[in-house]
Amino acid sequence: MSVYLGTFGKVELQRQFDGSELVSTIKAASVNVAAKRFSFNFEQGQLITGDQIRIKSTNGSNLDFIDSYAEPSAKKFIYVDELGGIRLYDTFAHAVNGGTTNAITLAAPSNPLPVSVIVENTVPRLLAQVNSFELNTERETVDTTTLSDEFRSRISTLVSGSGRMSCFWEYTGDTANEIPNYLLQLVLRTKVGSQFHARFYIKPKDYNPSGVAARNDDELWYDFNGVITACAVQFAPDNTVQITADFITTGAVQLKMNLEVPDKIRQEDGSDMLLEQDQAAKLGKSSDT
Repeated sequence: MSVYLGTFGKVELQRQFDGSELVSTIKAASVNVAAKRFSFNFEQGQLITGDQIRIKSTNGSNLDFIDSYAEPSAKKFIYVDELGGIRLYDTFAHAVNGGTTNAITLAAPSNPLPVSVIVENTVPRLLAQVNSFELNTERETVDTTTLSDEFRSRISTLVSGSGRMSCFWEYTGDTANEIPNYLLQLVLRTKVGSQFHARFYIKPKDYNPSGVAARNDDELWYDFNGVITACAVQFAPDNTVQITADFITTGAVQLKMNLEVPDKIRQEDGSDMLLEQDQAAKLGKSSDT
């Protein structure tokens, strides 16, 4: 019997909106061509640095505020400065770093351009600096009193559990992982909600206290959609700064497993034989019983 330590768990988060769109109008005065910076006229704080957004004109016009761009929609990563100004980038790493060097060149629009904006992040990223997490599926114990009346009435029937995660606080310096400060920003979104998709790993790859070689690449994780309900900062002069985020789960909470197949069919070079429709799926051989 193996004993598993919690020091090897990990959390993956995928940014999400609640499905609603933000609507704005981009005018020539909203665009600073020299600084490669523009602004929307909806409430500040709805978009966060690192978000991958789709901007789409609502009248079918091309997004002419992007220099030499001739399409009515675009999907880009963004950097949001302290005044709510936005720069567009092609990669998450460039967006987190900010600055004008890798920002997309802009142009003054010829006419006011009505647009809709929605977050469409599709890649889950590892949440850095996590030191603990917990998850329960007792619906009766879930506290939704911290949510607004309107939001609570919409999702109360979807609540399936709750939980908490704690991290050492970090706000900059990582261009691959989600930084813990993102949780503090996420809870402040008022119009589009604090939704996220998460994977809580309790057995990742390459963690194998059993010593059985065939189990080395096994993965087990909880998969669910959640909503941040509260976020607290723990600050003391003689201790590390930590944040604690409380959340509720909406919809199904699934325990998923990606297990190594003992009798895999391998290619001549010893590598796995993968399926064309799913590059993570391996082909196994059947056995007589």
